[in-house]
Amino acid sequence: MSILIDENTTFIVQGITGREAVNLTRECLDYGKGAQVVGGVTPGRKGRDVHGVPVFDTVDQAVAHHGRPIDGSVVTVPPAFTKDAVLEAIENGIKLIVIVTERIPRRDVAQMVELANMRGARIIGPNCLGLITPGVAKMGGIGGPAKDAAKAYSPGSVGVMSRSGGMTTEISSTLTAAGLGVSTAISIGGDAIIGSTYAELMPLFEADEQTEAIVIYTEPGGRMEAELVDWRDANDSRLPIVAFMAGRFMDDEEMQGMSFGHAGTIVEGKEDSATEKIARLEAAGIPVVERIDEIPDAVKERLGVAA
Repeated sequence: MSILIDENTTFIVQGITGREAVNLTRECLDYGKGAQVVGGVTPGRKGRDVHGVPVFDTVDQAVAHHGRPIDGSVVTVPPAFTKDAVLEAIENGIKLIVIVTERIPRRDVAQMVELANMRGARIIGPNCLGLITPGVAKMGGIGGPAKDAAKAYSPGSVGVMSRSGGMTTEISSTLTAAGLGVSTAISIGGDAIIGSTYAELMPLFEADEQTEAIVIYTEPGGRMEAELVDWRDANDSRLPIVAFMAGRFMDDEEMQGMSFGHAGTIVEGKEDSATEKIARLEAAGIPVVERIDEIPDAVKERLGVAA
């Protein structure tokens, strides 16, 4: 099993004729069993194709051509046009939207997330690399070219959620090398407002029989870790969690209010600091390792498996 995507998931790529999207489409088509990319959308480019994928002017045209509802969309359009692209996808019945674009105005993101919630859709990102079910399919640039993704991601029992796209692959590669593998890995996005947080994705992993543990990669800034702890306590979660916290240097008082790396990594007060987050996680029984290579042993310990 997996969460959100499998070999039957159909999706489109909005902004498909852009350079990044052309490469991303090739990677998705080549990976695993071959993603079902059933169309692309770039206004004014109808009639073209990208790696054999037909291009349309609108999402409505892509859905009509497919002849039935389309499950998802990968959005790679410029920040100024992202909101319109996402709203168009939602209004055409698409339920899973992966937003690769970064530097989208916060107000636009808030409006997209609000409409998605109203329509029963789910947004991953923005500013993310997407998600992958190892050996099956991927949506987005996660893992890079298919041959590289195949090396880094092997099927297994650990779910991965990360605010960093690159670290999603780094952690998964470490789990793969240790023989644990990955059930589903999700680059959730590094912006201050995102569509799906740790706590919002946890019920999906909880319901997935393949997933036996969770690894999260997190950073200073925001309240997502506190929400995760609260959700876990309220729902008596069966899944052990291991965390890696980056950016511990941000605890210096002189760094408060500053951003490093991702737009969402802004320490506005003591509760946002790495030290406070680590203390909160560990108090909830979630170990926080200091190095990436410590993750597999920490997971095995939580699962009661010999290291």
